Amino acid sequence: MNASSDTNTTTATTPATSPVTVIGLGLMGSALAAALLDAGHPTTVWNRSPEKAKPLADRGAQVAATPADALAASDLVLACVLDHDALHAVLGPLAATGGLAGKSLVNLTTGTPEQAEEMARWAASHGADYLDGGIMTTPPGVGSPEMMFLYSGSEAVFAAHRDTLAALGDPLHLGTEPGLASLYDAALLGLMWAAFTGWLHGTALVTSRGTSAADFTRVALRWLNGAVSGFVSTYAPQVDAGRYPGDDATVDVQIAAIGHLIHAAEARGVDNALPELLKATMERAAAAGHGGDSYASVIEVLRGDR
Repeated sequence: MNASSDTNTTTATTPATSPVTVIGLGLMGSALAAALLDAGHPTTVWNRSPEKAKPLADRGAQVAATPADALAASDLVLACVLDHDALHAVLGPLAATGGLAGKSLVNLTTGTPEQAEEMARWAASHGADYLDGGIMTTPPGVGSPEMMFLYSGSEAVFAAHRDTLAALGDPLHLGTEPGLASLYDAALLGLMWAAFTGWLHGTALVTSRGTSAADFTRVALRWLNGAVSGFVSTYAPQVDAGRYPGDDATVDVQIAAIGHLIHAAEARGVDNALPELLKATMERAAAAGHGGDSYASVIEVLRGDR
C-alpha cells in the first residue's frame, strides 16, 4: 500500500542513522564512538593525537582532520575530553568563528556542577544547545542498556536525540538545571566508594576465619538487595519530610550494634577506621537529639548548618 511505498522511497535521516561527532578518543571517548558505530550511526571522530582514531577508522568512522571539520560533520556533538580546560581549548577557537552555532553539544567530560553551569552559559552565548552528562559505567559497559547515562540541561536536545543517546546506555534526563547530572554523578560515586569499602571491610573480617570472599559476597548481595534496599526505600520519604520515626532500629540501637563490629574487627586485626568514623557520626546524631530516631536522621549532621 501507500505506507509501504513511502517506507521504500524515504531518504529522511532517522534516529538510527543520524550522524554524530565525537570529540576526544581516550578510553571512554573511544568506547562512545564504538557504541555509536555498532548502532549504525555515521560517526565522525577527532582527537588531538590522531593515531587513537585508527581502530575506529578501521570500523568505519570518519576521521576529521581538524575540530572544525568534526563539528561541521554533525549537528549532534559529543565531547569527552580530559577536563573542561581541554574542552574550552578545543571548542573556544571554533566558537569564536561561529562554529558552534546551531549545534547540540552533549558534554560527557567529567566535571563539577558549577563547571556544567558555566559551560551551559558559554555554549548558549555561542548559539549552541547544551546537555551535560554523567557516565555511570566504565568503558567496557558503554553500549549496554543496563548502564545509566545521566543528563541534565536542555530538554529539547534530550528529546531530539534520546534514541541516539540510547546507543550508549539507558539515558535518564534529571532536569533542566545543567549541573544536576554532575551532582548526581558525584553523589553516586560517593555511594559506590562507601559501599565498596564497607563490603571490603566485611570481607576482610569474615575471610580472617577462612571464609572465601565469594561465599561472603553471595550472602552480602542477598542482604543488600533485600533488607538494605528496603531500609533505603523507607528512609527516603523520611528525609524528604524531615521526620524520622524510630520504629525500626534507632540511632542508639545502631551505636550499640556497631560496637560489636568494632570489637570483632579489632580482635582479628582488621582496620577499624571506617566503622569508627560511622560510629562517631552516629554519636553526633544522638548528641543532637536523634538517638531515638531512625538511622535516616543521621542526614541532619551530614548536612550541617544550612
